[in-house]
Amino acid sequence: MSSEKNPATEMWNQRYAQEEYVYGIQPNEFLKQTLAEIKPGKILLPAEGEGRNAIFAAQQGWKVTAFDSSEQARKKAMKLAEDQNATINYLISSMEEIKLKENSFDVIALIYAHNANREENHKRIVRFLKPGGTNILEGFSKNQIDKKSGGPKALNFLFSVEELKNDFAELQTITLEESEVDLSEGSLHVGTASVVRVVATK
Repeated sequence: MSSEKNPATEMWNQRYAQEEYVYGIQPNEFLKQTLAEIKPGKILLPAEGEGRNAIFAAQQGWKVTAFDSSEQARKKAMKLAEDQNATINYLISSMEEIKLKENSFDVIALIYAHNANREENHKRIVRFLKPGGTNILEGFSKNQIDKKSGGPKALNFLFSVEELKNDFAELQTITLEESEVDLSEGSLHVGTASVVRVVATK
């Protein structure tokens, strides 16, 4: 992937270039709660950013593969992993270009993995999930657009329950809901937010 020609990747590289972990170093609470109910196996974390969720999963006994298009994100994630004595496999790739073995992960966790090609990428990503595996998602809903607690400022990057129901139509839904939550994730996810949450099995 030629990230130097990709404006979105360059934006993320600039955001992650600072020393601060802008989304914090603690795991997403919904992911933490959901993984507590699942026996550890192999987990995939797309658009993983600075590594907080990947490192948490590794510390809970998961075999972790993560990826992001940002080289700066990977650099910070690997530093955090070293600091916390965690082992993760972190690849550089976009969601469009990632190449992994199909039917190979017990869990896929899409945590604030907003992207321009939502439907196409969601349908691609679930191919990597094993039969019986679990897909976990938390992201901002379209009702987040006017809130100051984080997230993209373009409606097509935000989620609706209806869109996600369609994206993951082949999966068996356990949870599919829009909720108001209080976020405290670094300096960029802070305050009352409108999110959509999904737990579904293949």
